[in-house]
Amino acid sequence: MTDQIAPTVDPHENIADLTQFVIDSPTSYHAAASVAQRLQAAGFSELRETESWDASVACGKHFVIRDGAIIAWAGPSTATAGAGYKVLGAHTDSPSFKVKPKPSITTFGWNQVGVEVYGGALLNSWLDRELCLAGRLTLRRGSELREVLVKTGPLARIPQLAIHLDRSANEGLTLDKQNNIYPVWGAGTTANDVLGYVAETGTEEKINAADIVGYDLLFADSQPPRVFGAGEDFLASGRLDNLSSVHAGLCALERYVASGAEAAASETVMLAAFDHEEIGSGTRSGAAGPFLEDVLVRLSAARGESTEAYRRSIAASVCLSSDAGHLVHPNYVGHHDVVNRPVAGGGPLLKINANQRYSTDSVGAGIFALACDKAGVPYQEFVSNNNVPCGSTIGPITATRLGMRTIDVGVGLLSMHSAREMVAVDDMAYLTRAIEGFYLS
Repeated sequence: MTDQIAPTVDPHENIADLTQFVIDSPTSYHAAASVAQRLQAAGFSELRETESWDASVACGKHFVIRDGAIIAWAGPSTATAGAGYKVLGAHTDSPSFKVKPKPSITTFGWNQVGVEVYGGALLNSWLDRELCLAGRLTLRRGSELREVLVKTGPLARIPQLAIHLDRSANEGLTLDKQNNIYPVWGAGTTANDVLGYVAETGTEEKINAADIVGYDLLFADSQPPRVFGAGEDFLASGRLDNLSSVHAGLCALERYVASGAEAAASETVMLAAFDHEEIGSGTRSGAAGPFLEDVLVRLSAARGESTEAYRRSIAASVCLSSDAGHLVHPNYVGHHDVVNRPVAGGGPLLKINANQRYSTDSVGAGIFALACDKAGVPYQEFVSNNNVPCGSTIGPITATRLGMRTIDVGVGLLSMHSAREMVAVDDMAYLTRAIEGFYLS
């Protein structure tokens, strides 16, 4: 075993960087763009899927964007046939409310926005918060189509019914997804054209609302992340599931290339941040789609690999699927396993499930243990209470889709899928270090 990697990650500098990353990434499309901007600053070049890739893409630093997903890699200068990949898998999307067609609605003088629930949002957490609207617009300019990212300031709110009008609210709040969650964004004589408002205010570019032919717009909490606690030990933030993993993977990749480690590597290091995990991943930019396989096949061709050599590369590869997990909730300890109880500040989670809802096996557990040892960070095992079924991740999907050994890990949270989740500051630094250890081990 080699010495621990250096330098260390300063937890509070890391959290400040994560805070800005979350602010810049209200939707998956913004997250992919934020990652791309950072990677370009680190010397990565963007490739287009519609263009041909020559042999040079197998080495050096490159990335490709597909909608709200991004895959980046740093290949050694002598990428040999059959050499594997070390992939950090994450996802860019989070539970939210997505704008419907014909979204502008007026109800008794209140201007509202028609929305659908996106993913498994903890609905009550979105009440009485000032929300921004963000995403992408597809514009028609003559016979051409182009995409524009947009983001408004605080725009709308889903107001809760006063307790005077529902005396049983504290006995169990039930929200009807069709009738109780439409955000309010205007009243009286205020113009009620939400798309026109987004076109006018959501970007510095002048957009004619008549040019909008499609849109993917979602609401996000406009309140910025904030460190809190007596020792500033915690971060409260939206979208930690799963921008926490995207950010940690990005930082680890930046540190990896800054150290020049790829010059001596035999394997290609990769960051794969997919979209649509919260709704099952079954899209062209989701983990169940062909995006990662498309990139790997094209890199294999760039290496001049035979089909047999490509299969050897996959067999030699490992994916660290990083997604948020659960810390023991002090007010609901009965919802957790009686022995395996991860705590705040105890390091990232190694996620295990007998029914392979998480893809970790004993070999994968050993790989992660070695990575954490190399990085000098602790880690904790997570398994669900037998009476509380766990969620799933991109891990089993990636393992099934590609046959690549996959390990499920992630940082522990409280309030997962709330509009505002909670993480320990130290755990975010530990996760970044663990991923860096994985890249280097």
